[in-house]
Amino acid sequence: MFRSSFLAKRQADYNIWGYLPNIVRMKGMKMPISGSMDTGPDLAFVDCGIDASAGAGGGSGQVHSQNRREVVISGKRVKTVDVHAHCIVPEAAQLIDHPLEAPGLLWSNISDRLAQMDQSGIDVQALSINPYWYQAERDAVAEFIQVQNEALAEFCAPDQDRFVAFATAALQYPDLATKQVEQAVKTFGFRGIGVGGSVAGEELANPKFHPFWGKCEELGVLVFMHPLGTRELEPSGRLDGNGLLTNTIGNPLETTIALSHLIFEGTLDRFPGLKICASHGGGFLPSYANRSDAVITTFPDRVGAFPKKKPTEYIRGGQLYFDSIMFTEEGMRHLIAEARIDHVVLGTDYPFPWNTAPVDHVMSIPGLSDEDRIKILGGTAAKLLGIEG
Repeated sequence: MFRSSFLAKRQADYNIWGYLPNIVRMKGMKMPISGSMDTGPDLAFVDCGIDASAGAGGGSGQVHSQNRREVVISGKRVKTVDVHAHCIVPEAAQLIDHPLEAPGLLWSNISDRLAQMDQSGIDVQALSINPYWYQAERDAVAEFIQVQNEALAEFCAPDQDRFVAFATAALQYPDLATKQVEQAVKTFGFRGIGVGGSVAGEELANPKFHPFWGKCEELGVLVFMHPLGTRELEPSGRLDGNGLLTNTIGNPLETTIALSHLIFEGTLDRFPGLKICASHGGGFLPSYANRSDAVITTFPDRVGAFPKKKPTEYIRGGQLYFDSIMFTEEGMRHLIAEARIDHVVLGTDYPFPWNTAPVDHVMSIPGLSDEDRIKILGGTAAKLLGIEG
């Protein structure tokens, strides 16, 4: 299946996180699993045979499997959908000597991944691959993407009730990427497209990418954006030192920059049907969105062409969606307040344990209705990705 080797230039400064030093290793990592919890009235979370609603009020739940956590809200079984789940095509990665440092990314043993999903209460993973190929030459990357998308489609086919995938594309060649998107959707049946937060140093709002965005809008597919870090800042040394700042700060910063350009450069206005889901809760943008509104009135002569709407309108129930990778109940509450309930979806960042109990985290947020929880846990993502209930 996998054709001739290509990509002569080794990209050793990449690893599975995006741009990070190769000294970072995540050997043998698995998603930690937490126990059951009190989920409040009218909600039951079934954890390996334990009805978490016992003594919690009017909730009701049933055990459908002794080995699979299932979410039941007000007597309704909820299909949970994780929009942020990493994987990698080993054969493709090996062709460019790309390090395989986190075994959880591999799919050589599907039973392990499914077991961890079952324990975590995840019904469906939407698989994506961090785009580490944006510097590859045209002929090489054309073959690479073909191989990679075929492999993704082949992996999902036997377990379509558990896996969907975001196709990959060579955005450094927008005309090629446009064709790859069309083939991925029409031939392979992909539900969406994955992109980085920039393309070899170029912003996604660059007009050269308009054909790509236009094709995504035409096909009605969801675009999942995952940052590659802020490589352009690294030579300055500002992100050196302790704290793994290239990831801790760099990843959400790149997402913030990318989304801001898409708003202020008019890309979202040009393609009003485009839908983008930003990872890591959209970086820093939702938490400080009102500054983007205020800059237009504070420095109207320095902003450039105004977007058609207030920047916050693209965030609040607009074209942008955000995964739930936040770290506190208050953080999630604020994201929901800024983005609106219909635009926040479950994300785990599998296999990396940023949040050790992502489903429980969503269910523990105070003030949400049953319908709100259903939307975040899977209802909204299922609509965006065409997943049947």
